[in-house]
Amino acid sequence: QVQLVESGGGLVQPGGSLRLSCAASGFTFSNYAMLWYRQAPGKERELVAAISSTGGSTNYAESVKGRFTISRDNAKNTVYLQMNSLKSEDTAVYYCNAFRNNGISYWGKGTLVTVSV
Repeated sequence: QVQLVESGGGLVQPGGSLRLSCAASGFTFSNYAMLWYRQAPGKERELVAAISSTGGSTNYAESVKGRFTISRDNAKNTVYLQMNSLKSEDTAVYYCNAFRNNGISYWGKGTLVTVSV
């Protein structure tokens, strides 16, 4: 059974940091690119960051470049999103996605990040 379980969300003040984790099981993690998306209230889901299957390539949305870092540990079947200098506009539900070029895609259920005083 395929599972992607996000954790690490919560309430943080502006300027603070959080580290999200996504633990994968039920598929060959190292064969999949991993992505983090987010969806803010009333907005469409947007891509935040992506990392290749080997971890050798990463991409970021312009809005998070220089503040967020995506990484993965294929030995632990886990992908991370380190979020620094958080802003109120980063408030959203963050989703983990596993994607393969053949079109197979798996989603987690999300973890809520709230940036507020």
